[in-house]
Amino acid sequence: MDWGSDAMARVLAQTDLRYVALNPGASFRGLHDSLVNTGPGMPKLLLCIHEETAVSIAQGWAKVTGRPIGVILHSNVGLMHASMSIYNAWCDRMPVVIVGATGPVDAARRRPWIDWIHTSQDQGSLVRDFLKWDDQPGSVNAACQALAEAPARAATAPCGPVYVNLDSALQEQKLDRAPAMPDVARMLPALPPVPAAADVARAADLLSSAARLVILVGRVSRNQGDWDGRIALVEHLGAQVITDFKVGASFPTAHPATTGVAGFFPDAQAKETIRDADVILMLDWLDPAGFLRSVFGETPAPARLINASMDMALQKGWVRDAGAMVPADISLQCAPDDLVSALCDSLSVKVPAQIPAPQPSRKVVDWPMTAQDVAAVLRETFAGRPTTVVRGPLSWTGNDWPVEGPLDMLGYDGGGGIGSGPGMAVGAALALRDHHPDRFPLAVLGDGDFLMNASALWTAVNQKVPLLIVVQNNHSFFNDEVHQETIARVRGRPVENRSIGVEMSGPLIAVAEVARGFGADVYGRVETPDDLRAALQAAIATVDAGGTAVIEVETAKGYAPSMVNALRSEA
Repeated sequence: MDWGSDAMARVLAQTDLRYVALNPGASFRGLHDSLVNTGPGMPKLLLCIHEETAVSIAQGWAKVTGRPIGVILHSNVGLMHASMSIYNAWCDRMPVVIVGATGPVDAARRRPWIDWIHTSQDQGSLVRDFLKWDDQPGSVNAACQALAEAPARAATAPCGPVYVNLDSALQEQKLDRAPAMPDVARMLPALPPVPAAADVARAADLLSSAARLVILVGRVSRNQGDWDGRIALVEHLGAQVITDFKVGASFPTAHPATTGVAGFFPDAQAKETIRDADVILMLDWLDPAGFLRSVFGETPAPARLINASMDMALQKGWVRDAGAMVPADISLQCAPDDLVSALCDSLSVKVPAQIPAPQPSRKVVDWPMTAQDVAAVLRETFAGRPTTVVRGPLSWTGNDWPVEGPLDMLGYDGGGGIGSGPGMAVGAALALRDHHPDRFPLAVLGDGDFLMNASALWTAVNQKVPLLIVVQNNHSFFNDEVHQETIARVRGRPVENRSIGVEMSGPLIAVAEVARGFGADVYGRVETPDDLRAALQAAIATVDAGGTAVIEVETAKGYAPSMVNALRSEA
């Protein structure tokens, strides 16, 4: 072992980081060389066309597995490119291990020009407000220690992205002797705290005595046993359940306990159920205080509240992404499924058999198709086949894509931006290929989301990742058209101007040609349900053979009225 980066690479090889996604950069040329040339056992490199894609791939992987993979970012410029995806992983509470690099911190060792503009004294400060932990070690030994710690820190609940910034001079330092290796095998994620027995007993008594119990199921695990435990507890208590598609599948949408229609925004029936509740159990619900305010206004919720979440351990001042602190009668700082398990033990709950979801029927409009028409054709096509929607449209509800298990839908990106969909789809599909090869990976993306990071397709094709992406092309960032119309109506201005600066026309973008340019097999652009059915059959054959396929579907602009109302209430 002759070089500093060789030692760093050996540490990474001992972690459980199976892959490292990267876009090349000179600031980590030493580490790159070591990962390629220092022997077996190194993480596999995933070449990406953009740094934002690299982090999105890691987030998609974590959404399936609950475990991190690695990302390497070039200097301050790569970190700035990737910052939106890091923010997504932070808000989504997903573990991601990011290795950064900088030019020599010792100014006497810098090359002219490039090392000066690519060197930072405190590079982590660019993104520290949405990192769980970061380090910029000053020696090879310290760098090895930081790299050994990073996966455990990222994967300890509450999970989140971590960042280790490596000085290029340390990477390229010649070593007189091999440094002592950290004991990576003993650096494991810490288990979340177990809810105290007294708190479990109090919660069990309160839940058992409730006449109108509602459970808000938020960020929970993808484990099938945990899924079954949630169903068992709900049935034992006779509770009603509200879910949130932003966090993915958390409870069966067809279960009789599900109130309202599951979706990205709680509907009127769900809110009415909350108004009538006498006890509310919140299982790491997103922004619980804000949600209750949307129901009760400034009046405190009259129901007794039980809140189980680890989020209080991850709050910072720069962004209050968890919202205000929710006033609760019982607060438990624990993983929500651990509370469910403890309550099941306390109440002697038996786990029931899984309930199959009925497939909703819908007459499909011939043309122009809506997002709901596309969903109906997809349901018909994939009926009976285990399918994971690794990303779905904001307008979809449980009526469009019923969920029966924890991997049926993976939710949104966390940060609520645009452009993460392609990378997250590739990362999730890669994880499904490696860990759940029986499941078909399906992403349904908007044209704006797809076009911002379509280059992620190249990585999927390069790595032979089976994946189907259906691009719903309405030639608009339509979400904002709803907001522009809302403002126009309030101000008495022409609503027909809502598309200016929002619609992508003149010229229309050939989405299918963009996808073909990155090596994907393309079936479409299609405009009718029959054409979509035919395209799906061909695309499914490609994915089953290990390929990446894209279908462009011409869709109408518009949302269901409930979705429009939800967006207008936000405006």
